Amino acid sequence: MTLLTLALNAQEKKKKINIIYSGEYNQNEEKYPGASIFSRDDRQVQFEHEGIDLWCDLAVFYQKENLLKAFGNVFLQQGDTVQMNSGYIEYDGNTKLALAKENVVLQNPDMTLTTDTLYFDRNKQEAYYNSFGTVKDSSNVLTSKEGRYYLIPKKYKFVTDVNIDNPEYDLHSLRLDYYTTTKHAYMFGPSTIIGEDYTIYCERGFYKTEEEEGYFVKNSRVDYNNRIINGDSLYFNQLKNFASATNNIKITDTVNKGIVKGHYAEVFKEKDSVFITKRAVAVNLVEQDSIYIHGDTLMVTGKPENRIIRAFREARFYKSDLSGKCDSIHSNQKTGVTQLITRPILWSGETQMTGDSINLLSNPETEKLDSLRVWDNAFVIQKDSLSKNGYNQIKGKELLGYFEENELRVVDIIKNAESIYYTRNDNNDLIGIDKHVSGNIQFTLENSEIQDISYFINPDAVLYPEAELPENARKLRGFVWYGDEMIRTKDDIFDADDNNVELVKIRGIDNPIDIEAEEEEYRKALDTEGATLPPRESVPPPSKVSDSIRTDAKETSDSLIVKDSLRDRIAPTDKTKDSLTLPPPGEKTDSILQPADSTGIRDTLTPAVPLHDSIPEVKTDSIAPVRETDSILPEKKEVPPAPKETPAGTGR
Repeated sequence: MTLLTLALNAQEKKKKINIIYSGEYNQNEEKYPGASIFSRDDRQVQFEHEGIDLWCDLAVFYQKENLLKAFGNVFLQQGDTVQMNSGYIEYDGNTKLALAKENVVLQNPDMTLTTDTLYFDRNKQEAYYNSFGTVKDSSNVLTSKEGRYYLIPKKYKFVTDVNIDNPEYDLHSLRLDYYTTTKHAYMFGPSTIIGEDYTIYCERGFYKTEEEEGYFVKNSRVDYNNRIINGDSLYFNQLKNFASATNNIKITDTVNKGIVKGHYAEVFKEKDSVFITKRAVAVNLVEQDSIYIHGDTLMVTGKPENRIIRAFREARFYKSDLSGKCDSIHSNQKTGVTQLITRPILWSGETQMTGDSINLLSNPETEKLDSLRVWDNAFVIQKDSLSKNGYNQIKGKELLGYFEENELRVVDIIKNAESIYYTRNDNNDLIGIDKHVSGNIQFTLENSEIQDISYFINPDAVLYPEAELPENARKLRGFVWYGDEMIRTKDDIFDADDNNVELVKIRGIDNPIDIEAEEEEYRKALDTEGATLPPRESVPPPSKVSDSIRTDAKETSDSLIVKDSLRDRIAPTDKTKDSLTLPPPGEKTDSILQPADSTGIRDTLTPAVPLHDSIPEVKTDSIAPVRETDSILPEKKEVPPAPKETPAGTGR
């Protein structure tokens, strides 16, 4: 005998299912040729095969085919970390594939899986179900219609109606991967997390189920603290009361109907504040007209009834008939006061207003603009449209402006007022250049153009012909024209740097999110001493042990019904539906299992196929052919007396 033959024989011997304890022995060659039937006496029947032990009340064992069917209080144990209870198990020792039915419970130290039917591939160390299952661990209860469990990385792939029930939240997903070591969930397809005071939606994301911390991409949204946060990617941490967003962000204030946009944002729940940068803009509705506020950095703080908007560094704002710029903007929605701080410039149409500080006041109830005020060095300039370098100018210590229907109509210049005005007749011919000095000046605007001017308190005026007033005398002290910086559209509030922001690359949209980190966590867990399951407890014998099997069991369509009487049915009666085999090489199929050939004592369960975007539908319930019988044994009256000695070859 060659070494190769010896090796093959040794391998074949190693694969055989071994009988550890056979209990009572019977045979029925007429209906079950080649099968041995074992039933428990004072202890359960026990088998062993390459690292697993199996106990049951009744077993039909095809020793030649290496096939075992176990019924009643079935218990399977693999090492000290995997245990499975069920009412029935069918196990093929050649392929190391198992089918368990009836109240199936699969356990390891991290979780417990319960389902009605479970397929277990020992070669790949994978278990899968397609008829609804529940997984419980120390933190969560997970349910799904279909699922697959990978014992080596301790990972689940759930598909179809996936739900995580946690005391703090509920998670629903079309498909979800879950690692029992870290309690981390990876969501694929439309997914929703509903907490006590937040709701999260995404179509791809990652969530730490114990910490309530996650990262979400692809149409992601967080409803959080009276705000709706949208962005290309979102980060959320419930314990820290914090959320952030990156790229194409939109934060909606559901109470005040305001919107903040940009490319990076942070939301702090306890402080009720939002920080946003990278082309940041706040949009608020003012009497059917939107006002846009921009700064290098925006902050929105305060409770809904007292929101404050701050814009820092190169702040600008735009409204259809009013715009401005300054170093920073402070807008209080409760008081209705908007402050333009440090080098403020305000434009109403083509009219420019400057001063040391400018305030806009609105009615907090109606949100209509009411008035504006300029403190110290108030200066109003409007270019004369019919002259090349002519400018109408009014200056004084302070300025008060009044709005009608959100348009600036009347302006008062208070204290030390001066003006230069190009006076024209009805034909727009220049009459002369008027220079006035008085205590106060009032002028009105129509369509943002200066119309009438009135002078109060000791007015002193001189009208100069254009030729008699030199160029250097046609401008008041402090004159500066910012026409090139005028904001005429909402897009003008952004500069070149804002329009050329380089967006960061979002991880996880096309590739898995942080899967390498999960595998590293698993490797770390393997390096530590893992938990083990308690040893199996013996099943007490029934009050009366029968030496035969009752035959009054009603036929069912998919499995044997095992009760205290140990009656059985062996699979359905349609072999083409309930026996399994591998498809021909290269043949594509949408099913994990295919009909078996009609010949042979038994057929085999196909190995589990790799799971990609979905788990294929399983279309079979058995790994063995069907035998037309209502009972494993003949009627009780036909049973011969029990042998006094154990038949040879039973191993007892």
